[in-house]
Amino acid sequence: MCKKDQIQTKIIRVDADRPDDRLLESAAMALRKGRLVAFPTETVYGLGANALDPAAVAAIFQAKGRPGDNPLIVHVTSIEAVYALVDAMPPIAIQLFAAFSPGPLTLVLSRSALIPDLVTAGLDTVAIRLPAHPVARRLIDLAGVPIAAPSANRSGRPSPTRAWHVAADLEGRISYIIDGGDCPFGLESTVVDVTGNIPVVLRPGSVTNQEILEVTGVLTVGRQEIAESSLVTPRSPGMKYRHYAPRAKVLVAEGPDPVARAKFAGSMTANLHLLPSEIGYFGCRRFINLLPAQQKVAYGDEPEPELAGRLLFDALRRLDRSGVKVIIAEGLPEHGVGIAYMNRLRKAAGAWLVKGEEDDDQ
Repeated sequence: MCKKDQIQTKIIRVDADRPDDRLLESAAMALRKGRLVAFPTETVYGLGANALDPAAVAAIFQAKGRPGDNPLIVHVTSIEAVYALVDAMPPIAIQLFAAFSPGPLTLVLSRSALIPDLVTAGLDTVAIRLPAHPVARRLIDLAGVPIAAPSANRSGRPSPTRAWHVAADLEGRISYIIDGGDCPFGLESTVVDVTGNIPVVLRPGSVTNQEILEVTGVLTVGRQEIAESSLVTPRSPGMKYRHYAPRAKVLVAEGPDPVARAKFAGSMTANLHLLPSEIGYFGCRRFINLLPAQQKVAYGDEPEPELAGRLLFDALRRLDRSGVKVIIAEGLPEHGVGIAYMNRLRKAAGAWLVKGEEDDDQ
């Protein structure tokens, strides 16, 4: 974006638990006028626009550099608002909304004629979420329109969980950034397709497969990757393109426990032929403390998928800012929230993903 094309981005700082309407009103008015506003949710910061305004939605794609065949999620604050945006509300959708909304759950439903094609990438479905974050909910209510909002980052970069992450990617491209502090979950919402008889998880998140199964009694885990060369438009964000990638290469150290993972990370480090200051590490302290780490981000003493997920994107950005060339992140067991954590970590690694083998000595 040329300097002459840049706009002044205003930052509004609010209390995350009790946002002041007087502080939010200018951003709500901007949304009504078709401008872009970044705001916190319980998952990540979203880049919002009036979902019913095609020109405003187009501005999201331009600001992010987002491919046009990557559909957006529409955010509302009530089930009544959902009914206006969909053709049908299956019983399974009602069950899941009742159990997990407001919260980090997105449902894919048959769209109504109100939804512009650009929001859905031309699909006959629309992804809808009821966020729980007080700032997001109040902003949507003040704006008085459904808000289309992907993550508030440049396309392909790590998702933003703090306001400075948004500013680093989008300052000068959007009208407002609402700073509501850190996002509590830190991983994007679970996306479930409920257009058929069985719910299909298209993207894992903080609402786990087991939790969905307990509510519905049935579940299918969908194909979560679509080759970039494919002509198929994904039914959910996060399925087709490389995501969550810092500038540094990301490698994943896997193994049965932190000691084995640290041993594997050490063997990778020895083969990189880089200075210690050029390698960054992310993981629990038990993993990190076994490594000769100069650049490191630790999240807790022992492996905790929920906490690791909350801090993953911030860690990738902080290590990137430190100038490292390679980030080695600790892999975690793939159950519960660990499934979502590893999904994001593997996408961040992309072509650089390296898997370790279990060490029988441990």
